Amino acid sequence: MYTIGIDLGGTFVKIGLVESGKVLNFKVLPAHSEKGLRNNLPEIKDTINNLLYNSGVQITDLAGISLAFPGIVDVKHYQVLATNDKYDDACDLNLRLWCELNWGVPFYMDNDTRLATIGEWECGAAQGLNNVVMMTIGTGIGTGVVLDGRVLYGEHYQAGSLGGHFVIDYKGRKCSCGNVGCVEALSSSFFLPYIIKENPKLSASFRENADNYDFEKIFNWASHGDVDALIVRNECMDVWSAAIITYIHAYDPQVIVLGGGVMKSKDVILPYIRERVGKLAWCPSSVVKILASELGDNAAILASEYCFKNKKRRNEILSA
Repeated sequence: MYTIGIDLGGTFVKIGLVESGKVLNFKVLPAHSEKGLRNNLPEIKDTINNLLYNSGVQITDLAGISLAFPGIVDVKHYQVLATNDKYDDACDLNLRLWCELNWGVPFYMDNDTRLATIGEWECGAAQGLNNVVMMTIGTGIGTGVVLDGRVLYGEHYQAGSLGGHFVIDYKGRKCSCGNVGCVEALSSSFFLPYIIKENPKLSASFRENADNYDFEKIFNWASHGDVDALIVRNECMDVWSAAIITYIHAYDPQVIVLGGGVMKSKDVILPYIRERVGKLAWCPSSVVKILASELGDNAAILASEYCFKNKKRRNEILSA
């Protein structure tokens, strides 16, 4: 069974051809998310057709196409309900019809981190477990939850997916979602320039160049002893740790899986967060494992196979 997975990121669109738990072919496109999703659809269509052609896969062999969207998604009606400054025209698009007209195959759409969580649960770091939380750290911060062996959705398809908008400082910075003191507003790469500019502990010269920094630079400089970079790095890891403690208290998982581009520095991040969470989380029965994603950029793409594996599994999703 072949499937196509599309992962819409804030910076890149990732598209992969999947079979038997493996990504056979993969393509990355620039997102231009500020221009909307409609403008991206022609290139996404051409990329899917090229992946199929180059791999010798006929449309008749395609079980379906899944789309991971960075927002709130009505999975029963294949509709984007809310965005957050990314692909803001998506709520007006009939993506199921777009898929039907172009390929005539089943379509499935869900929140991006929820699908990444399914990918890690099915064939990655959380394989074989029943209680899982995934946290992705990148342009924004997303989460997904598997609770008692079922993917968590809730009444309005928000449950488990808004961990980046849990409040950890009610007097803190205003978030792009409209709330104040969200995890995302205090520790995501989108907010990194504000995090640096507004921190009085940092040197004036460091703050002046905040627009030119990213987490890769911050972690690199911190590893070489730069005092300003160390402050920023550690304060962000403290925020991530506080969020993870909240997820543990809320969902009682067996494992927390961390993903996103920042996990290139997992050798620093994992020991730091494990130690802090170990000291502060209320876990009287056992220690919750904190692991790095095994699937990386492929996590949400590999979930496409889960979405179309069989009618029973698909009905489980749609009846959640």
